[in-house]
Amino acid sequence: MARGEQSALVEIIEAEGSTPREKGALMLVSAEQSFGTIGGGQLEFHAIDKAREMLDAGGQNLELLLHLGPHMGQCCGGRVKLKLWRAGAADLARLSAAEARSAEKMPQIQIFGAGHTGKALARQLALLPFKTQLIDEREEVFFDFSGSKFVPEAQKSVDFVQKCPEKSAFVVLTHSHALDYAITQAALKRGDAAYVGMIGSATKRARFASWFLASGGTAAQLSKLTCPIGGADVIDKRPEIIAALTVAELIRVFAG
Repeated sequence: MARGEQSALVEIIEAEGSTPREKGALMLVSAEQSFGTIGGGQLEFHAIDKAREMLDAGGQNLELLLHLGPHMGQCCGGRVKLKLWRAGAADLARLSAAEARSAEKMPQIQIFGAGHTGKALARQLALLPFKTQLIDEREEVFFDFSGSKFVPEAQKSVDFVQKCPEKSAFVVLTHSHALDYAITQAALKRGDAAYVGMIGSATKRARFASWFLASGGTAAQLSKLTCPIGGADVIDKRPEIIAALTVAELIRVFAG
């Protein structure tokens, strides 16, 4: 759009019944590519075709009322109304501003520990609409890993917890059980965390619980802890599997 290439915007302006996307879902269509999605399948293919036909014919806007039934090769059964219009400079400015506002509101996820599982978790979260930081006190573990934050001696991980925004998620999986305990304790005692998760087993949770309560923590605070992260119903403990299950937990917290 910034280069002035001919393109159209497609927006769902009404959605009734069972539909693949919600009102406000937006897609940008150019002569050869499309960006974003209004739900995929035949609905999206049809919208892309109509947007390109409109652009080729010199049209400025179009509205489509579509029933998502067998005649469209869809089985949703709902109904959507689409607005299609030729994109211009005002749209670019509006979308850029909306993206900036959305980025400011993104949930913050702090991953403590840049080991195998921490890095796998950071890589998977990078695909999702979260602000994610991978934090470790050991500078050498990062190499050239993006989205990372080395916490220097002057700002240890436990102190860093206090500086995080409200409603942050804290995922704790460092190289040290003692450090895991200290970071998790600090996160639970904040009282405003959206999620506090610690890697480990049922035994580790029981030992942490005893230590936490003996250290002045409360049962109410302890009830906010997720440990083990990712649940205990999958026995595969490979880092990528644990990371994927933890990502699912975080999505449910922020979008459930």
